[in-house]
Amino acid sequence: MHADIERLISLQRIDSAILEATQRLAGEAARLKALDSRLDAARQAVAQAKERLATNLTGRREIEKELAVHQGRLQKYKDQSAAVKTNQEFHAIQHEMAFAQNEIKTQEDRMLERMMESDDISTAQTTAASLLATAQSEVEAEKKAISAEHDDLRARLTTLQAERATIVSGISKGTLATFEMVAKRRQGVGVAEARDGICTVCQMRLRPQVFNTVRRNEEIVQCDTCNRILYFRPPVALAEPPRQI
Repeated sequence: MHADIERLISLQRIDSAILEATQRLAGEAARLKALDSRLDAARQAVAQAKERLATNLTGRREIEKELAVHQGRLQKYKDQSAAVKTNQEFHAIQHEMAFAQNEIKTQEDRMLERMMESDDISTAQTTAASLLATAQSEVEAEKKAISAEHDDLRARLTTLQAERATIVSGISKGTLATFEMVAKRRQGVGVAEARDGICTVCQMRLRPQVFNTVRRNEEIVQCDTCNRILYFRPPVALAEPPRQI
């Protein structure tokens, strides 16, 4: 195989690994932001539950005040009923007492609704607090993992860059320039394997004479469609089964 082709295959492997590591590092900010957003959402859920519970409590206190007012009025009318002297006064007090009793029932019903609502909110708050604790634990673990991965990726990039420099030094300038130009235009992939008469990257069929030239791996040949430098891997010969005597 042509020496430049072998080196280009290795160079492509290294460049792909460098690209993957670089993209992974570039995505750290978005991953960290997503983790922070998850925590913010969990904290907001707890805060909203607390706010709803506080609103519920305020509402219950207002109802208690209303209830106390009507209970006081009812008791006042009960006390006055013992001293009435005319039917008109009696009917008037009975009317006021009925109104007060109706208001008391209304406020008691409202209080019952608020108490039931309070139970639901308390349950929601407990659930939200539990989810927040879980999120905090998981986010902390994720951030530690991202930090560890960051260090690993940086170390890997240093190693890969050193390997790349060594390989590049052995490739002819013209071939390297062609590879880098094509890779820049083709999403970082400058070489492609030719198999069964097809460029395995762009999936376009090669001219027979081109494929035959590529099969020999003796010169730099580019795909007519995507311009990637082509190479051919001979099929691995299967070991013959042992002869039975």
